[in-house]
Amino acid sequence: MDTITVKDLMIPLSEYATTSEDASLVDAIHSLEAAQNELKKAYKHRGILVYDNHNSKKIVGKISQWDVLKALEPKYRQIGDGQPMSRYGLSKSFINSMFANFSILDEPFVDVCKKAAKIKVKDVMCTPTEGEYVDENATLTEAIHQLVMGHHMSLLVTRDSDIVGIVRLTDVFLEVCKTIKD
Repeated sequence: MDTITVKDLMIPLSEYATTSEDASLVDAIHSLEAAQNELKKAYKHRGILVYDNHNSKKIVGKISQWDVLKALEPKYRQIGDGQPMSRYGLSKSFINSMFANFSILDEPFVDVCKKAAKIKVKDVMCTPTEGEYVDENATLTEAIHQLVMGHHMSLLVTRDSDIVGIVRLTDVFLEVCKTIKD
């Protein structure tokens, strides 16, 4: 497995969904759909890479499916740090009571989505942490270690200090399954 490198499995930046940090969430979703229509992989994209307004080659963030859902309700950003609330020992009934007590998503669903469509990408994106970068020449086992230990859905692939692609958990998983079967 060590002969397989990250660049063997990565999706080049040019083939991944990207959007500007000043774009609206609806623009980002259109970018995601367009990239998915062009993708020749088993699994569709689950996120969007965000580039700097002044440099389309400089990735400054990511938008995941979680980020889009959290964008529906600004109060989600005020509640916790993105970790499952049960990790803090909170019961399901307490977590459910927060839904009612904080009036979370209490407007009609269509209205909530209309508001979310106008949100700027930079207000909902996550900035990648140090552990979310991997060199294109790293081995597959190194990438697996980073994915598992960081509990990441993807890693940004670098060449020198430039981001050149993304390696997704789904593609690594498929390679592992293929190798197990062989």
